[in-house]
Amino acid sequence: MKILLVFLIAFLQVSCNDEDETITTEETTNPIITSDATPVYNHAYNENYEPDQVDYIALNASNAYVLLDPFQDDVVASVAKIKANGNQLAAYISIGTGEDWRDDFADLQPYLITKQWGEWPGEYFVNATTTGIVEVMKARIDKIADWGFEWVEFDNMDWALYDDVREAYELEVTKAEGIAYFQELCDYVHQKGMKCMAKNFVEDAENFDGVTYESYNTEKNWWDTSGAQSFLTAGKLVIIVHYNESNCDEVYSDYMDTYNKDLAFICEDATLKKYVHYNE
Repeated sequence: MKILLVFLIAFLQVSCNDEDETITTEETTNPIITSDATPVYNHAYNENYEPDQVDYIALNASNAYVLLDPFQDDVVASVAKIKANGNQLAAYISIGTGEDWRDDFADLQPYLITKQWGEWPGEYFVNATTTGIVEVMKARIDKIADWGFEWVEFDNMDWALYDDVREAYELEVTKAEGIAYFQELCDYVHQKGMKCMAKNFVEDAENFDGVTYESYNTEKNWWDTSGAQSFLTAGKLVIIVHYNESNCDEVYSDYMDTYNKDLAFICEDATLKKYVHYNE
């Protein structure tokens, strides 16, 4: 009987140790290959689910590229706290549209079309860039610099480049004017000591310091691959924000196979209904 008890005790000890080791492995093993790429947090892009919240970013982000919408309430108050963790702060602005919830919308209205953008309620495409709109945008950039940001991310910078959009909204601004406009604004960002983040393309944006691409579950890598690779080769920051995905790890692996491990990636997980962050 004593021998049997000793055997049972030994068996239980081994079982408990095995269970503990399994839990530890599950908690520490990352199923995706990690790299030295920059982690990404995104407070500005709201595609299907809520973006990263400021309090969550302040608590979790470290040595990351953090995109904030600085013109939302109470965001600027958290800038110092987020920067203290070694993060690079980027400010979101839309340069190709006017958004009717912004404080400076009335200043932008004279340079906008009157037909609302069908995809995004409350937004109106820019229709003139050779007049006072540049000064309105520069005023935004001045504030962003004063608040302590390192980057400015230019959303909708390609609004004037597509013939179908131009025809549907009867845009008067020319393609050449649209290009000159975003180049001038990037030059001004550089004058203020910050960096420019392009959005969804790099053609005619060689003076930009990085690029963010938006990727979709049904439409991956739709952009010019050579353009993205040229930025990576030059040591510039390249970010992919991927939306509504059931297998983020697989998509990230595919993108790293296409480019390299310097690629920064953030994924909107369709199961968790939030962003999943990599390389933390």
